[in-house]
Amino acid sequence: MTWRRDAFLDHVKERGAYETLEEAERAARVVLALLGAHLAGTVRAQLAARLPDEFALILLNPLQSAEPLPPERFVRAAAAWIEGATEKTAAWDVSAVLSTAADAVGDALLEQILLQLPTGYDLLFGHPT
Repeated sequence: MTWRRDAFLDHVKERGAYETLEEAERAARVVLALLGAHLAGTVRAQLAARLPDEFALILLNPLQSAEPLPPERFVRAAAAWIEGATEKTAAWDVSAVLSTAADAVGDALLEQILLQLPTGYDLLFGHPT
């Protein structure tokens, strides 16, 4: 399944209980930029192929990360990049975006994505193992 931009943002908006699509878009941009720094090779390309074009480009041109962040530090990093966010609201933002992305990829690709990430990201994607 490949998401269209509006459908993707509507889903993030609903999951994140945002008042506007702009809030959902801001969260999606930050979370996908951070996620892109943690994924490599065909896994990142396969995820990007299932996202709307503008979000695929963000995933493929990520923020740089010296090391894979554990989930709690990933959430803290998202909080630092999302205007007005706290760690609690950033956890909500991350989960809204990543669970929407998980819906697009299916179980097999999600498993490959999780293999590239530190332990604990399954919860952020809304798919505890």
